Amino acid sequence: MSPPPTFTAASARAAGLTRGRLRGPRFVRLAHDFVVRLDDAIDSRERLALLAGLLPADAAYSHATAAALLGAHVDLPARAHVAMTPRRVLPQRAEFVVHARGLTEQDVVLHRGLRTTSGPQTWLDLAGQLPAHELLAVGDALMRGGHLPPEALARRLERAARVRGVVRARECAPLLDPRSMSRPESLVRYWLVTSDLPDPQPQLPVCDRWGRVVAHADLGYEEWKVLLEYEGRQHAEPEQFGRDVDRYSLVAADGWLVLRFAARHAENPALVVDRTRRALVSRGWRP
Repeated sequence: MSPPPTFTAASARAAGLTRGRLRGPRFVRLAHDFVVRLDDAIDSRERLALLAGLLPADAAYSHATAAALLGAHVDLPARAHVAMTPRRVLPQRAEFVVHARGLTEQDVVLHRGLRTTSGPQTWLDLAGQLPAHELLAVGDALMRGGHLPPEALARRLERAARVRGVVRARECAPLLDPRSMSRPESLVRYWLVTSDLPDPQPQLPVCDRWGRVVAHADLGYEEWKVLLEYEGRQHAEPEQFGRDVDRYSLVAADGWLVLRFAARHAENPALVVDRTRRALVSRGWRP
């Protein structure tokens, strides 16, 4: 697939593009007499690759932009977030939100051709912006993708004195778990581990009477035979729905109680905790 078209002043005139059009939002000047039409970029990653040509060599995509590039459950912001070494005057452009950061070599990675803040640095940057439950969801996703090794995160937090959000990051770090497979799963788990209920086990294997694993629950309490399942949109597909029926029938036949949550439930901590509490009490748990 060919890259998006670029224009010099001469080639733009030949293509019928006026100076006024070249100054419009569909075009960005990468250098003197060199313009690229961003609307023809293959995807958002290519757009960021093109925009990187406007940045100084020490710059790296950061914050929510870095988190999205690294595979976390966040949307790419309309204006790319960029971190660069502090200087008297930071470069400013309409395409970027610029942050002054004294980054070390270990705080920056080259991810699929783009300079991006590392998983630990990205997560620490977001700790100053996100509430704890959303921060945990981002951390779970970064950890699951291999971008947030616990040892590297611990080292980054050790040298994060007086950094905005570091207290929240240090509180959330022990709760991260790469076994959470989606943002809603992470949210449900956060509401439970920060409540007075027992901590659930992610991806709990469920065995039949012969000891064969017949299912893996999103979250579960083996001692009280209570399972928690998040039902995303994919569960409405006919084939998946049929598999779910078989799975829930199998685990129910062996005495498991299954709580099913949808996206709207994951945003309601009181509901998640109350229903889980009632299920656990019905199975013999006592505070």
